Amino acid sequence: MFQQRTQQSWISGFVALTEVVFHSVVRSVRSKHNNAFAALGLNILQAVLFVAAFYVMFALLGLRGSAIRGDFLLYVMSGIFLFMVHTKTVSAVAGAEGPSSPMMQHAPMNTMVAILSAAIGALYIQVLSLFIILFVYHVAFTPLHIEEPAAAFGMVLLAWITGAAVGLVFLVLKPWAPGFVSILTMIYQRANMIASGKMFLANTLPSFMLAMFDWNPLFHCIDQSRGFVFINYNPHFSSWQYAAWVALILIVIGLMGEFYTRRNVSLSWSARR
Repeated sequence: MFQQRTQQSWISGFVALTEVVFHSVVRSVRSKHNNAFAALGLNILQAVLFVAAFYVMFALLGLRGSAIRGDFLLYVMSGIFLFMVHTKTVSAVAGAEGPSSPMMQHAPMNTMVAILSAAIGALYIQVLSLFIILFVYHVAFTPLHIEEPAAAFGMVLLAWITGAAVGLVFLVLKPWAPGFVSILTMIYQRANMIASGKMFLANTLPSFMLAMFDWNPLFHCIDQSRGFVFINYNPHFSSWQYAAWVALILIVIGLMGEFYTRRNVSLSWSARR
């Protein structure tokens, strides 16, 4: 109450916000495990198990011939990495601390900092795991060649942004219907095991099957990334602009909903459950 308020310029305010987000990101990453190296190792192990499982499945079913001509493991990893970035970001942002969290009682903390720290923390872990796995594969097994690495990494960032947008919508809906939103988040993550299109190419799908997947922005990100990774693949039925527009629309809807929810949410909502 007895506190002198100082007028901050937008530069000093931005620097202060960046500092708070940085410390929140560190807290978000360290909250996954007591040891930061163990948290990173578990994420790398999960990605390796995903890649190994899909490699064995493709080999047993004889589907390797349907992949792009080139490094088959790189084809598998181009789908797995974007899938993990997207789903992990959805889970992290949807599980971020809301306006009724006790952390919001601290003055510099707000819901936007919580959302940004959850999204950036998920990106940090996934990108670090991606580079470590690709480095080990490049050094220990066979040299990698990515046709357009900057554009391919851009698709990773686009998958992250779309995941943050979807997670933001789930986060906004959670105070109003927590049980339903938890089920909906789980269904979305499980559905993306197939709907993400990481197991097949859009160019090889018939039109009736393509209509089942082209609603998903992650499907477009994965298919476009394979066009940037491999010189022998030119995606005709996907568009990164579609994923970008979907992300922008969901972010705008999510921010509008977050503003409304922050003004109306109450601790008594969760106390009655």
